[in-house]
Amino acid sequence: MRADRLVSLVLLLRRHGRLTADTLARELQVSTRTVLRDIEALSAAGVPVYAERGRHGGFSLLPGFRTELTGLNHDEALALLAAGSGRGEQAFGLGSALASALRKVVDALPESHRATASDAARRFLVEPETDLLSRRAVTDDIPGTTMIEVRRAVLAGHKLRIHYAATGRPPRWRTVDPIGLVTVRDRVYLLATRSGSDRTYRLSRVLAAEELPDPAERPGRVDLDRIWQERCARFLSDDHITVLVRVDPARREDLLDTALAVRAEEPDPDGRLCLELTFQDSRHAEWALWQLGTDAEALAPQSLRTSLRDRAAAFAARYAEPS
Repeated sequence: MRADRLVSLVLLLRRHGRLTADTLARELQVSTRTVLRDIEALSAAGVPVYAERGRHGGFSLLPGFRTELTGLNHDEALALLAAGSGRGEQAFGLGSALASALRKVVDALPESHRATASDAARRFLVEPETDLLSRRAVTDDIPGTTMIEVRRAVLAGHKLRIHYAATGRPPRWRTVDPIGLVTVRDRVYLLATRSGSDRTYRLSRVLAAEELPDPAERPGRVDLDRIWQERCARFLSDDHITVLVRVDPARREDLLDTALAVRAEEPDPDGRLCLELTFQDSRHAEWALWQLGTDAEALAPQSLRTSLRDRAAAFAARYAEPS
């Protein structure tokens, strides 16, 4: 909306002092011509924006043009700025809204808080794109138009029509009653019901979405955390395999990256870790443990131990010395 953009323009000028039209256009994701029109609109409305020509010129506000919000203390402002510094800014397609909100927070802080809170927030890094082993985090790619339609239907309480590609099945359209959105490890899920039955959809598999005018059939109040826990428990109990594993602590994270869930964990007397893990099926468990070689040992079920032993025997036979 243009009103939000005008507010963001003023806040950018307040924070940086002087900015060129090109810089403002990049920050606001609009054209330079739009920025110039917005500057004219602000001037006409009495906002003291003035232009400075020349090599180091740009647009500025008259000194002292500012309001302050004293309701936030230093730690509260720091918490907001630190939260906005991570990759969670992309959650639910609200990245640009978060950037605009943080500009307003910084601008509204009293002068004594503004510099210290901004500097302190730069010393916090939340969920970087890679870990210490340079492994990149896997982030679902969700088209902006899809995210907007889904978010609108969730918030408005309307039915939602989605073109969904379930694993191993051709995409097809279905109409659901949306309950809420959940983001976990940069994956976004839609919790919904369909014909009265619980459904959970991964948004990266939604190829298209359309908010419908019909009201969704859902309760007025919702405990999303409880619903998510119940669905997680149900998911882990459906057609999955539970495996008991002894693993070298140095390879713990490698193993957890491949498992669906950790049900229990405790140290072993020999210095290793005993983990009770859930995998998709026996083939998934066999593949995951094979990757770790002798750093991991399947203790149960026996069928998995047998499969790994047979695979190792076949591997050894292939590379045996010629007779």
